[in-house]
Amino acid sequence: MTTQEAGRRAEAIAEGYLVKEGFHTVDRNYAWRAGEIDLIMEKKNLLIFVEVRLRLNAGYGSGADSVTLSKQKKIINTAKRYLQTSGHQWESYRFDVISIGKQVDWIPGAFTLD
Repeated sequence: MTTQEAGRRAEAIAEGYLVKEGFHTVDRNYAWRAGEIDLIMEKKNLLIFVEVRLRLNAGYGSGADSVTLSKQKKIINTAKRYLQTSGHQWESYRFDVISIGKQVDWIPGAFTLD
C-alpha cells in the first residue's frame, strides 16, 4: 500500500467515525493554493474542518503532534477561502484533528484562529 493509499484509507476511517457521531460530509480533500483540508463535515449549524493524521509508529508522537503551526496556518487560510466561496453560512466552525493509529483519537477544537 502506498503512502497516499494509506492516507486515503485513514481519511475514510475518520469520515466514518464522524458520521457515526452524527456529522454529515460536506466535502473531501478541498484544495486551494494555500493548502488542503482533508474533510469538511457539518452537524446542525456547526462546520468542522478536519485534518486527518495517520500514525502507525507511536514513537514519532501522535498524529496531532505533527500538525505544526505552519500546517495550521495553511488549513486556516484554506478554510477562510472555503467559507468565502461556499455560498452557505454556518453559525460556528472549528478546526479538529483526527489521529489514526491503533485507535481513533478525535481532538475537537485542536487549534483556533488565534
